[in-house]
Amino acid sequence: MTGQTRRGHGLTGRVLASRALVPGVLVAGLAVAGCSGPGTGSDASSTATARASGSSSGTAQPPAATSATAGGPSATPSARSVVDKLLVVVVENHSLAQMQAAMPYTSGLARQYGYATHYTATRHPSLPNYLAMVSGSTHGVADDAAPAAHAVPGPTVFGAALAKGRTAAVYVDGMATPCELASAGDYAVKHNPWPYFVDERAQCARHNLPLAAFDTAVRTGTLPNAGMLLPDLCHDAHNCPLATADSWFAARMKDIQAGPDWRSGRLAVVLTADEDDHSAGNVVLTVVAHPSLRGVVVTTPLTHYSLTRLYAEVTGTAPLGYAASAPSMVKAFGLRVR
Repeated sequence: MTGQTRRGHGLTGRVLASRALVPGVLVAGLAVAGCSGPGTGSDASSTATARASGSSSGTAQPPAATSATAGGPSATPSARSVVDKLLVVVVENHSLAQMQAAMPYTSGLARQYGYATHYTATRHPSLPNYLAMVSGSTHGVADDAAPAAHAVPGPTVFGAALAKGRTAAVYVDGMATPCELASAGDYAVKHNPWPYFVDERAQCARHNLPLAAFDTAVRTGTLPNAGMLLPDLCHDAHNCPLATADSWFAARMKDIQAGPDWRSGRLAVVLTADEDDHSAGNVVLTVVAHPSLRGVVVTTPLTHYSLTRLYAEVTGTAPLGYAASAPSMVKAFGLRVR
């Protein structure tokens, strides 16, 4: 495949591939110089291993789009729309290649807007990855035990946003009451990181909410500046097929794209996986959707700490922990933030 390299708008190495060269697919390759933030021990080792392995799953192309993945209702905010709201959706335990093959809606959304080919989770199992996403560190946690076993100190991206006068909320599928500290039914507290942070327990009780609150926020255009949407154990593909997770996410995105936050261009949506299934060097599919993006493929190595940094960039707060030196997803995807 050939293409033209251009530099502009603060980006380096965006390659625009011809639609004629790849029938039915418009792919824009993007390579931004950078490396992951420094780290020691478990926080850094998984990322280094994944890069060294050169796993072919990190460069697989998504399957062809279908009419069901056209992106929902049209929205035409300016390509220079300022993103000041971020919603992160997390699915479970599948690699980039697995997600591309078995999640046709999500894969089509990735192709339409943007995705990363070399985004690695921090380590195994689930909980350390969730802690890393929202605080820039695994805090030495190496298991999936409940908050009673892990009283994690310090701030999260949600607490940092609230302290800055921004809004924050986490919407949790299957959770019956705010900030539940124990798993029940299809609710797994190990997939809900905010209850672990003891210094923000009062904020968690107000802003870590059952899923019904998400539907209201989407409809009224009141999604937060720092947001996270956490499916239950079936809808995140932990206990059910990836197709189930794909359908659940498609329904949520259809509502989002019909809502005021998306149509104004203020909201960017990221879907990622907490980790892979130990089959692909922890390389997972990470999709970035915003109306200004058109077929961007980012080859820069990114990690969950880059996602922590993205929260900081969107909310105008200081990046936490390893996020301070992680590659910027704002620069990689060409987003405009406050």
